[in-house]
Amino acid sequence: MLVQSPLPKTLGADAEQRVFDAIDPGKDVDGFSPVSAGRVSQNREGFAPCTPAGVIELLVRTKTPIEGKHAVVIGRSDIVGKPMAALLLHKNATVTICHSRTRDLPAMARTADILVAAIGRPAFVTPEFVKPGAVVIDVGINSVTSADEAQRIFARYPERLQVFHKRGSVLVGDVHPDVAETAGALTPVPGGVGPLTIALLMANTVRAAEQRLR
Repeated sequence: MLVQSPLPKTLGADAEQRVFDAIDPGKDVDGFSPVSAGRVSQNREGFAPCTPAGVIELLVRTKTPIEGKHAVVIGRSDIVGKPMAALLLHKNATVTICHSRTRDLPAMARTADILVAAIGRPAFVTPEFVKPGAVVIDVGINSVTSADEAQRIFARYPERLQVFHKRGSVLVGDVHPDVAETAGALTPVPGGVGPLTIALLMANTVRAAEQRLR
């Protein structure tokens, strides 16, 4: 069972919570229900939200060390930020959660060996946020439709500006492309975490079906 969030405002301010509360945990392949959230928090068997799970899969498959490393997650949403922090903790990282009201956010982010950006603001994370050599995971996906904003972000990247001028919009993550010059590794947007989210969703769906057939 999938819930496409956000739900229409006409359903009420608490519609999402009511829907998530009603999901059968055995069918919650997106990992959004309170039961799934509790299981993730306690490192118990269940379905983790697909984007954070995809980030862990990426780090593991690329043999990026997690244990003992300092991971900073920028963003505290129930869908990405909080479960991302929990999954990193379960891999024995030391985790700090930051958000829009964190004091001196760039300085805090610069302490990270692994930096996960999930704040929902286009090109928010600039090189001043990144320690040289850090692994930067860009979870954000934002559509830029303003010519001025596209010029500000992609002034040094004419090929991306060409995409904007051709389509009238361009996708950008939460991380500014200039970060690639400082980071040890940076996931692209599009084509980075997104495909892994879909892959983990399919894996959860297959696992849910197998569990119901037992």
